[in-house]
Amino acid sequence: MATLLIRNAEVLVTMDGREIRNGGMLVDDGLIRNVGDTMDIPAEADEMVDLRGHLVLPGLVNTHHHLYQTLTRAFPLAQDTGLFDWLRALYPVWARLTPDHVATSTRLGLAELALSGATTVFDHHYLWPNGSRIDDQFAGAEGLNIRFHAARGSMSLGESEGGLPPDSVVEDERQILEDTARAVEAYHEQGPGAMRQVAVAPCSPFSVTPGLMRDSADLARDLGVRLHTHLAETADEEVYCVDRFGHRPVAYLETLGWAGPDVWYAHAIHVGDDEVTRMGSAGTGVAHCPTSNMRLASGLAPVARYLSEGVPVGIGVDGSASNDSSNILAEARQALLLNRLAVAPGVGAGPQMTARAALELATSGGATVLGRDDIGILAPGFQADFVAIDLSRLEMAGSHDPVAAAVLCAPGGVDHSWVAGRPLVTGRHVAGIELEPLIERHNRLARDLVE
Repeated sequence: MATLLIRNAEVLVTMDGREIRNGGMLVDDGLIRNVGDTMDIPAEADEMVDLRGHLVLPGLVNTHHHLYQTLTRAFPLAQDTGLFDWLRALYPVWARLTPDHVATSTRLGLAELALSGATTVFDHHYLWPNGSRIDDQFAGAEGLNIRFHAARGSMSLGESEGGLPPDSVVEDERQILEDTARAVEAYHEQGPGAMRQVAVAPCSPFSVTPGLMRDSADLARDLGVRLHTHLAETADEEVYCVDRFGHRPVAYLETLGWAGPDVWYAHAIHVGDDEVTRMGSAGTGVAHCPTSNMRLASGLAPVARYLSEGVPVGIGVDGSASNDSSNILAEARQALLLNRLAVAPGVGAGPQMTARAALELATSGGATVLGRDDIGILAPGFQADFVAIDLSRLEMAGSHDPVAAAVLCAPGGVDHSWVAGRPLVTGRHVAGIELEPLIERHNRLARDLVE
C-alpha cells in the first residue's frame, strides 16, 4: 500500500472543527490515517510533500453544473436576459451538440474546475441530440483523477405540449427510463471511494411531465441512486407551476415523491418559509448557485433560512453560459458576498455568513448534498481529497488570516490538489491533460456549434 505524508502546512483545515498550524497528514492507500501537528505524525512514507507556506483544505465539491455550456459562454443573444428567454436563445444552439462536443466540453470544464479547487464534480446534462449519450461524458473524463458524478438528465415536455424546450430536443419517456437504467448499470460505483456515479435528473418542471418526474423517482430508488432537478429558480417558474399543476414548485414535486435525503434541488430561490421547514424535516438538499442567480437576475436564495432549518446546502457553480466561468473557489466567495447582502438591514435578518461557513458549504456541505460521507472532511477514515494554496501568491500578500483569505481575497485557484492521495493538480497543471490542444479543439467546436 502506497503511503503519502504531507508536512509543515501553514494551516490545515479539517472541516470538523480543527485548524492545525504546522499541519501534517498521513495517507495510506488513498485514505487518511492521521491528521495533526507535523511533529506528532510519523515521519516515514513512500512519498513526502512539504507544504510549508501553504493552506490545506478539503477538496471542494461542486453540486450543480452543465459542462457542455463552456461551448456557449458569453453568447450574444443570451447575455442580458432572464432564464426563460436565455433558454429560448440557447436551445437551438444546443440542439446541434454532437458526441464530440459533449466529450470535449466535459474534459475542458473538469480541468477548469480542478484548477479552481474542485475534486468532486456533479454535472447535470439533460439533452442528448445527434446520438450523444452519457457515455460521451465519461469518455471525456477518462484519465482524469477527479470524482465525477454525472446525471442522466432528460427533457420530455416540448413546446407543442406546453413545455419550454423545442420539440426537437425532447425525448421519448420510455427511452429515457431505459437509457437511465443502462447508464446506472454501466457507470455507477457504490460505496466509499467511488470515483464515478450516476444520478437520475429530469431537467425541470417546465421541461418534464409529471409522469416522468414520478417514474424517475421510482426508478432512482429502485436502483439506489440520487435524484436531482432544477426547482424554484425564477418567479416565471412559480407562475408556470401554479397555472399548470395547481401547486408552487416545491409542493408540486412533493406530490410526485421528490422529497427526502436522496433528493437535492438546484437554485431553490422562490421557496416559502413553510416549504423550507418541510425540506429540512425531509433532508432534501439544495445546490446554491449564487453567480448564476445574479447573472440571470433570478433572485436571492434563502440560504440562512435553509441552514437554520437543517436543509443540506452545497455550492453549485452552474453552467458556463449562466456563470461564464467554472471556478468553485470564486463561487464560495460569491456565496459569502451574496448571502451577506441577503441579510443586510432592510432586506433580511440574521448574522453575516463567515468565510469559514462559505468554505464549509463548498466542502463538507457539498459532500452531504451528494450523499457522500467519505469526502469533504480531512480526518482519519476519509478519502484523501485535499487542495493546497500557496500563501506567497500575489493575491494573498498582506493577508493576516489565511483561512479567510482563501475566500475574501481574489480567488486565484489552487496550486496543488490530490484525490484519493493521487495528484490531480500539480503546480497549477492538471495531471493527464495538455491544455493547449484541448482549448484549441474546444474553441473550434464552439465556433462550429454556432456557425
